[in-house]
Amino acid sequence: MCQSTVRKILEMEYRFLGNTGLKVSALGLGAWVPEAKEILQDAFNSGVNFFDNAEVYAGGKAEQVMGQAFKELDIKRSELVLTTKIFWGGEAPNEKGLCRKHVIEGTQASLKRYGVDYFDVIYAHRPDVTTPIEETVRAFNHIIDKGYAFYWGTSEWSAQQIEAAWGIAKRLGLIGPVVEQPEYNLFHRDRVEVEYEPLYEEYKLGLTTWSPLASGLLTGKYSKGHIPEGSRLSLDAYKSLRERLLTEENLEKVDKLKPIAQEIGATLAQFSLAWVLKNPHVSTVLTGASKREQFEENKEALKFLPKLTSEVIEKVEDVMKNKPTPPKNYREWKP
Repeated sequence: MCQSTVRKILEMEYRFLGNTGLKVSALGLGAWVPEAKEILQDAFNSGVNFFDNAEVYAGGKAEQVMGQAFKELDIKRSELVLTTKIFWGGEAPNEKGLCRKHVIEGTQASLKRYGVDYFDVIYAHRPDVTTPIEETVRAFNHIIDKGYAFYWGTSEWSAQQIEAAWGIAKRLGLIGPVVEQPEYNLFHRDRVEVEYEPLYEEYKLGLTTWSPLASGLLTGKYSKGHIPEGSRLSLDAYKSLRERLLTEENLEKVDKLKPIAQEIGATLAQFSLAWVLKNPHVSTVLTGASKREQFEENKEALKFLPKLTSEVIEKVEDVMKNKPTPPKNYREWKP
């Protein structure tokens, strides 16, 4: 390993994935765009080792592109933490959901597309209310027993569903979900900061959070009456998301956050990423980048973590006015 690569790895922060011994980079990446290979190489050279994917992304093409990129880059498998998510695999009745058949067949198909022998982490991409949780728990343990993955987790499951999975796993002497992948950003906080609170203490649950920039809202590129051409929220497919996010109230908050970020020398995107990383329960923050310069900007977020003092956080709370209030009894809390 060259000296420059060693230096960059030393600059990256690594955190344990929940209550496991697996070390993951504080910043993770998911990418399958035309520049994927270059972005993945930049990320790896910067110390990123956590790379996220899912069977549903681009109908499986995302796994193919990412797997081929790593093969061409000739990076040792042991240096990477590769993940995928299982739920939406196809249109046939048993090509979606979390029944034992699809969990196993979906995992095998993802491994083939990726061109690897195993995943480090595999997620249940959403809860499946039509399949008994016990069947799902047994299926993911089968995946681990077969060596198809080392750990399993959930994505956008409720605290009650995660607790149910753990209860079954304990009763059967099986492995429970060690990590959850929820949305988490300055505009979306309740689940991470309140609903999951009992799970951190009880199961040492880790988090690999997504949408830290609220679909681009927290980059500051959107303003009232101006949506950049080609941006995600300019697309017709994201019309409902655009209407929900680009409200006058949200845009005003973004404008008030910008000078707070500037006070510590950060862009709003870097500031927003650092804010998510400030949460001690977050193992890694998943970033997306369609251009290399976006990744170059995002990776600098780590250096602003020490500058997020209590005074700075208080200014943020004064702007956002959305700090969740924990209930007296977490078991009775409802989203």
